[in-house]
Amino acid sequence: MTSYGTIPTSSSPSGNPVNLEYISRAKERIKDGLATRRPWREMFNLHCFNLPSASGAFSRIKTNLAFFRMNYAMIVLLILFLSLLWHPISLIVFIVMMAIWLFLYFLRDEPLVIFGRLITDRVVLIVLSLVTIVVLLFTHATINILVALLVGVVLVLIHAAVRKTDDLYVDEEAAGGLLRSTGGPS
Repeated sequence: MTSYGTIPTSSSPSGNPVNLEYISRAKERIKDGLATRRPWREMFNLHCFNLPSASGAFSRIKTNLAFFRMNYAMIVLLILFLSLLWHPISLIVFIVMMAIWLFLYFLRDEPLVIFGRLITDRVVLIVLSLVTIVVLLFTHATINILVALLVGVVLVLIHAAVRKTDDLYVDEEAAGGLLRSTGGPS
């Protein structure tokens, strides 16, 4: 009696369609995740910069931090990355943390739920920032990290203070609860 093997249903021998599907889904998630980032042109529109009044600076900072939070996170992370180029161990740790950032903050297309509780983007941003800093401090690049964070925060705050908010439309729900109310444009 002759025995015949089963006919494979996959047209590819090593499961490449699964790998291609995974890569395709990853590309889509990257596109979708980066879609929440505001256009850099909008962020650096030269017609939207002027010095705020003393009372309007805090309102601008609050609004701009909510509106451009993804862009600001990317800027601070880039500055931190550049500061670690001369510390290979710290750079490796940073790259691992960036992968975690990608999956938990930048590329997440569904709300994060842990133990049945919804975790807001703001909480994810704060926790990831603190964990990244603490883990990097264990690599003994403390001065580089602190200087990079200081430079990043100062640049973000300066931009947020001088960028007018007249043309920005931020609703509280989309801002992840970062804004309580928006005063008039400043």
